[in-house]
Amino acid sequence: MATRAAPRQTADERREAVLEAAWVEFAQRGLHAASTDAIARRAGISQPYLFRLFGSKKDLFLAVNEMCFRRTLEMFRSAAAGKTGADALDAIGEAYVELIEGDPTMLQSQLQAYVASVADEDVRASTARGYGRLVDYVETVSGADRATVARFFARGMLLNVLAAMDYSLDDEPRDSWAARLAEGCKED
Repeated sequence: MATRAAPRQTADERREAVLEAAWVEFAQRGLHAASTDAIARRAGISQPYLFRLFGSKKDLFLAVNEMCFRRTLEMFRSAAAGKTGADALDAIGEAYVELIEGDPTMLQSQLQAYVASVADEDVRASTARGYGRLVDYVETVSGADRATVARFFARGMLLNVLAAMDYSLDDEPRDSWAARLAEGCKED
């Protein structure tokens, strides 16, 4: 009995598969340590084809960074749908905690973007654009003043740090300092 070949992917589908594969590799290893060969293997394509699609490893990292920020913004929008003001902020905050605690790749990807931003101007610009879109959206949907928006994002960055050390707001922290910080994050 003959078997059917899998249907061919469109160029857009193949590009999306490469982005997904690169997302995992870059999240785990960062811009400089990630292997384009490993990304190509994970995506089921050749390394030369990967470069045909994205030009360079850094261009691929930038595309992944844009995708990560776009997904975060989509999550913000979904969480705040139909809400405004403090209700929108609360919904976004709760959804964000679920995101970073439930998806290690998303958290690692964000942290790798910040790390690469320190030394690379292109990554810094990409990260600033993505983060700026998040700030713009939160300001618009919440109508909150600058101090409230700044505290909202400061809390999010603190949650990133706690999640990176495997502290969850729902778990009893192992260290008293983490417990105090986590408790502070729960307060309004």
